[in-house]
Amino acid sequence: MIRRVLVTGGAGFIGSHFVRVLLRQGDVDVVNLDALRYSGNLDNLRDIEGHPRYTFIHGDICDAALVGRVVREHRVEAIVNFAAETHVDRSIAEPGGFVRTDVVGTSVLLEAARAAGVSRFVQVSTDEVYGDVPTGRSAESAPLAPRSPYSASKAGGDLLVLSYYATYGFPVLVTRGSNTFGPNQYPEKFIPLFVTNALDDQPLPLYGDGLQERDWLYVQDHCEAIALVLRKGEAGQVYNLGTGQERPNLDVAETILGLMGKPRSLLRHVTDRPGHDRRYALNCDKIAGLGWRPLHPFDDALKATIEWYRGNPEWWRKTKSGEFRAYYERVYGSRLQG
Repeated sequence: MIRRVLVTGGAGFIGSHFVRVLLRQGDVDVVNLDALRYSGNLDNLRDIEGHPRYTFIHGDICDAALVGRVVREHRVEAIVNFAAETHVDRSIAEPGGFVRTDVVGTSVLLEAARAAGVSRFVQVSTDEVYGDVPTGRSAESAPLAPRSPYSASKAGGDLLVLSYYATYGFPVLVTRGSNTFGPNQYPEKFIPLFVTNALDDQPLPLYGDGLQERDWLYVQDHCEAIALVLRKGEAGQVYNLGTGQERPNLDVAETILGLMGKPRSLLRHVTDRPGHDRRYALNCDKIAGLGWRPLHPFDDALKATIEWYRGNPEWWRKTKSGEFRAYYERVYGSRLQG
């Protein structure tokens, strides 16, 4: 049984939820290494700051000396790597940082883990590495065809991780999750951006015709799936994580407005971003074979997410100030009021 886990990027959205999942399982010590860049937020973890089995370390996964020391001193038995630059729009403007974190940082983690004899290494990735999927569903064996600097950097990290199994027999696993949503998500992402803009009666900037299709996975379901892969996944394997139910972005936007009692006139179609994939779709038979299935229906999870943002304005108002405001106005070409 694994008792000491290093979670990288554990102050971010999915990572912070995953830290709680591990702590709830009992008898697992969690070390959280996070550089606290713009989307890393210690407010996501205030409720567990004093937990006896939790340790936070501020640091960058590209810092080889630090990573090696953390792995050795905390006698880490498993690593789950969430640390990544993750937003397509930012990758188009600033691709270099994505390569640094998603590829070079992953390399640093792999070398430290191999040197220390870590028994499990889980790379948390994305369905976007498969690229646009006009028909059918991407199985784990599908060729990678990334179409943005973000997805290309994640694909590079995935391939590097899997090479350590082929070359060294190192016990790695890769998860590729679909679009994830829920509480504490940085509001550059589609659902939290639209929910918080709607709360302030501001326009919802919808790319192009809004008919791009995505599979939406609630964050709790995503984290439970990763935890299952950590415990029971087969070394050297990739596991797709999704619901198998794609929805057009326009439908999601209209559902948000309907649940919030806001007018459809808040929708504003904006120029589509370059290389915008039309559809992602995953075949998730392999993770189902481990006994996982999503437990939160989309509509229920979306309602819960909206209520979280409605009830935590201090979190997202603070997050949407400063750096985010400049980013929003640069990407969407309009000012963020308030």
